[in-house]
Amino acid sequence: MTDPPSFPVMALWIYPAKGEPGISLPTVEVQTGGLAGDRRKKSALHLVCATDAAALAPRANLVLDATAEQLEELVGHRMTLGNSQIEITGKPSNCPGVYASVVRTGAINIGDRLEPSADTIESSHLA
Repeated sequence: MTDPPSFPVMALWIYPAKGEPGISLPTVEVQTGGLAGDRRKKSALHLVCATDAAALAPRANLVLDATAEQLEELVGHRMTLGNSQIEITGKPSNCPGVYASVVRTGAINIGDRLEPSADTIESSHLA
């Protein structure tokens, strides 16, 4: 099995109030339920590719330099993001991108890379 590629974070957004504009941040703390200051939603994190963020303006938390197909291929993978760890849990039914849960809290900065976690790499070599 090949390890998933890594993708840089291009933008970080929180949406404190439903229906209000988002707030762009250079860095943010990842908490168990999602990003600090973000209102709680169906999933802790929503990740999209830059193309979908520009064209469709979804209310996603993380914009990555990846394609939609590349993000969808990450479903089921544990990934490191900054010094946090997340698990890509699935694809939303009515919007682009993927959802993720938080495995380990930490911080994310623009420019950090979403990359395979050591857990994923070790388990893929054991399979």
